[in-house]
Amino acid sequence: MLAYQLDTSEEVLLQPEDLIISKTDTRGHITYANRTFMQIAGYEEHELLGKPHNLIRHPDMPRGVFRFLWQELKQGHEFFGFVKNYTSNGQFYWVFANITPDLNSKGEVKGYFSVRRRPSREAIRQVSEIYQKMLEIEQRSSGQEAPDRSLEFLQQLLQGQGVSYERFVMRLQAASK
Repeated sequence: MLAYQLDTSEEVLLQPEDLIISKTDTRGHITYANRTFMQIAGYEEHELLGKPHNLIRHPDMPRGVFRFLWQELKQGHEFFGFVKNYTSNGQFYWVFANITPDLNSKGEVKGYFSVRRRPSREAIRQVSEIYQKMLEIEQRSSGQEAPDRSLEFLQQLLQGQGVSYERFVMRLQAASK
């Protein structure tokens, strides 16, 4: 049985066994959502199908993270990362997301497949600090360049640590296990 709970800050806490699964077309419109996704996000299937996946994007998420996500996917790479989402009633939940290009029989991208699970609390703490700085950069930048400026900050931070983005997020997720 799927179970989740609310804490006093209105966060929906995923359980260790929760797997949120969705598929999108190449433009990011939802073509499939599993029951876990629907239950945690608080949407019925008809409210999700055909809608942009950013329907659940929380404003605490820097646009630079999504700029990087789409750069990776368009290069045919999979993406791993921490994402804060909204529920239909205004609560929020964190996920550790893995997004992979979904290929047709000719090897062409026909959409994207995403599996999200519970992130470690320590990862959320660390990523929240980074995301806050990225948001501050975006707020000081003009609209079109804001995601690029915050992504540059993230890339410089990782370069200073001598680690790739993927290795960084994998280490954060693994640190609590």
